[in-house]
Amino acid sequence: MFLHLKNLLTAEEVAQARGLLADDAPWVDGRTSAGTQALSHKRNQQLAQTSDAASALRPLVLAALQRDALFFSAALPRKIFNPLFNRYSGDSNFYGAHVDGAVLRSQATGEWVRSDLSCTVFFSDPEEYDGGELLIAGPGGDQRIKLPAGDAILYPGSTVHQVTPVTRGARIASFFWVQSMVRSTEQRQLLFAMDMDLLRLRQRVGESDSAVVGLTGTYHNLLRMWADA
Repeated sequence: MFLHLKNLLTAEEVAQARGLLADDAPWVDGRTSAGTQALSHKRNQQLAQTSDAASALRPLVLAALQRDALFFSAALPRKIFNPLFNRYSGDSNFYGAHVDGAVLRSQATGEWVRSDLSCTVFFSDPEEYDGGELLIAGPGGDQRIKLPAGDAILYPGSTVHQVTPVTRGARIASFFWVQSMVRSTEQRQLLFAMDMDLLRLRQRVGESDSAVVGLTGTYHNLLRMWADA
């Protein structure tokens, strides 16, 4: 499942973040966080995790996620890896095909998070850079993703993906992983589809309709059966 989260961040939040992610920010070699497989084909920069800028930006992204009902419905988050921030530009401009590690440890918090879902939040608008698509391989073909600043993409952590070379400008983003209360991708997708259908049904017939009450109970009973909270 690929989910486009529109306007996750407000214009003011994007501007605040970009001010902290300027050229003089404490950028470091992105390979410092790469696994063995990725070391040979990762060329980007990341914001130092222990920097003041990172400390200011993490709660901004986390607060945006907490207020986004669509994110919660799709991810059913149990843990969220502390958001990281990267930049692709100049000679540090690509990340080849790879799969994210299954379990990741945050340098900032020391917490381990299982990467059920991956998420990228964009801080650069598409017209500000050439290339830099998030290319995600899937059974129906590759998905090329390049979203407006403030938008995010949520996708399975198990997918092979890459960031294509940036040939002009700079692509700045946040990225992180989500450990869901529901480990199974199939069960999580079923719950999300059911929740969206319930939302549409409520809009048509109201909260007190007997079908809405019954199906809402079924949703929560399935979640109770599958969730590991």
